[in-house]
Amino acid sequence: MRLSERLQRFGPIPVLLIGFIILVVVFYLGFAAGHLNGQVEAVPEGEGEVVNQNRYYEGIEDDVDFGQYWEIWDLIKEAYYQQPVSEKDLFYGSLQGMLWALDDAHSVFFTPEMAEEFNGELEGTFSGIGAEIGKRDDVIVVVAPLSDSPAEQAGLLAGDAILAVDDEDIIGVSVSEAVYKIRGEEGTEVVLTIQRDGVEELLEISIIRGEIQINSVEWEIRDDGIAVIEMSMFNDDTTPLFTEAVQEILTADVSGLVLDLRNNPGGLLTEAINVAGFWVNGNTVVQKSVAGEIQKFDASGAALLEDMETVVLVNGGSASGSEILAGALQDYGFATVIGEQTFGKGSVQDYYELPDGSAVKVTTAEWLTALGRSINEVGITPDIIIEYTLEAYEAGEAPQFDAAIDFLTSQE
Repeated sequence: MRLSERLQRFGPIPVLLIGFIILVVVFYLGFAAGHLNGQVEAVPEGEGEVVNQNRYYEGIEDDVDFGQYWEIWDLIKEAYYQQPVSEKDLFYGSLQGMLWALDDAHSVFFTPEMAEEFNGELEGTFSGIGAEIGKRDDVIVVVAPLSDSPAEQAGLLAGDAILAVDDEDIIGVSVSEAVYKIRGEEGTEVVLTIQRDGVEELLEISIIRGEIQINSVEWEIRDDGIAVIEMSMFNDDTTPLFTEAVQEILTADVSGLVLDLRNNPGGLLTEAINVAGFWVNGNTVVQKSVAGEIQKFDASGAALLEDMETVVLVNGGSASGSEILAGALQDYGFATVIGEQTFGKGSVQDYYELPDGSAVKVTTAEWLTALGRSINEVGITPDIIIEYTLEAYEAGEAPQFDAAIDFLTSQE
């Protein structure tokens, strides 16, 4: 079926940002392991073979014929038409397939190359278009374009559904497969076919890939005495940059603060907790629920902003760490939350690095706000709901930011 036919069959796509997952990996589906007599033994030049191919797994033989696992490996090595086959790809593909079988898009296996790229993002530098993407049902959607990124400059919006990449249909693919197709070398072009809420026709958006360098915190003090801190994500530089911003704010004549978490997809939990500590004064910031057991994470440090009149701006691209921060300030009454319902990413992933440089990210728990509200697939509901419509975007208007300024001005 041609792409145009599939898109017509698919019809309009809802883009409610609930239940997505923020991932930056590539899946190779399959299972791997070993040799049998008669198969092709060769591997691509420069690659070694997979070692420690133990064909017996104690405890599984009563329920699963594990020999079938190896038979498929051997069949590929013997019968696949393009030889030699990379045993490394088969092996890593098997691990990715194992995580894929959990039917949880948050749980993924990273090859060494993927793990290096993922860690690079948390350090604030990577190449691509600069957008976090997720998945709802079979649809890849934009969670948030990063500030000043090629994606944002090209007009990509949070909530856009990506139906095709360079005219290749991606309906039904995994998030990691979509990321693999969208990313590429700096300076190259990628064309995304977009379904946008409120727009009948499909859009073709051309984006020139670039190196993405993220300063996670930017701030200014306006002439009217209101400070604005924009946080694009939570990475390694967040706490020192936020501390610098607070020091400048406290030495100026500031009457109120806008903390802009719109399109902030999250990042490092520790950084979100550190930032919350500027208000929360040693209290619980977030709770972790594991099989009914609750673990609390408390803030440390001086609550330098607890008396600062604060507005937190959120939207459908605010996810994970930004929801934790917004939820904590809302729970304790340290801030008024303005904007739109947040993303609803409240599951917990632990990250395990493996000896060969690969890594596994596995969902292990669920996040609750400081006072026990569920975040996962629910999100944070603003105290004041202000929608950012397509008409406002096209007109260059900023109704959510304007509402934050008006609110703080009215409190003076």
